[in-house]
Amino acid sequence: MSEFDGTVALVTGGASGIGLATAKALAAEGAQVAVLDLNPEGLPSELTGFVADVSDRASVDAAVAAVGEKFGRIDILVNNAGISAVGTVEENDDAEWMRVLNINVIGMARMSAAVLPWLRKSPSASIVNLCSIAALNGLPQRAVYGASKGAVLALTFAMATDHVAEGIRVNCVSPGTVATPFVDRMLAKFDDPVAERAALDARQATGRMVTPEEVAGAILYLASPLSASTTGTSLEVDGGVHNLRVRPRKSGS
Repeated sequence: MSEFDGTVALVTGGASGIGLATAKALAAEGAQVAVLDLNPEGLPSELTGFVADVSDRASVDAAVAAVGEKFGRIDILVNNAGISAVGTVEENDDAEWMRVLNINVIGMARMSAAVLPWLRKSPSASIVNLCSIAALNGLPQRAVYGASKGAVLALTFAMATDHVAEGIRVNCVSPGTVATPFVDRMLAKFDDPVAERAALDARQATGRMVTPEEVAGAILYLASPLSASTTGTSLEVDGGVHNLRVRPRKSGS
């Protein structure tokens, strides 16, 4: 038996990329998995989709109520839904700031608030937020995105403090650049997407972008009931970006 047997997990933005990899991994380990997404069509049979817009509280509340009604419990929340933004503070207008913060930060707060009543009933309650290396590293042309992920990191620590006495653990994963459709859409905004992709690969000390499955593995560790003493933690899955200072690789090496 897996430690996830009998648990119910809710994954936002779970129809593609990191969210889908995480949802599939949780299901493979025995969890019942609810995927909340703007378009949860075409999911594997082991996943159950629910339409939800994390930027709208009524939509969030309705989707969480539907998950609770179907499964009778919620033990794990993976706050994965998010969007990117390219540009400096001069290049992003107020509407873009509001759009990104509303989804990447307030969206996590909306989801967490809606799920907390269910988590309080769980013997193994866990929230895992998707953060980023952008929270603690200045990345070029990521002013709005970096600010949103810095807020996610602070939100994670605040939530972990507020709910530890209730037996609810809150952690986050901070990936490096992950090879997902999310990144493909961001790259399409650059004049030379091929060169930008090569630069993203080179930024990791490992010489390549992180895979969704590698991030999913970290999320499962933090979500697992076996990690009962892990809370208020940011786990980096970044190919060494944050701590390694390697020399540039020689051509052909």
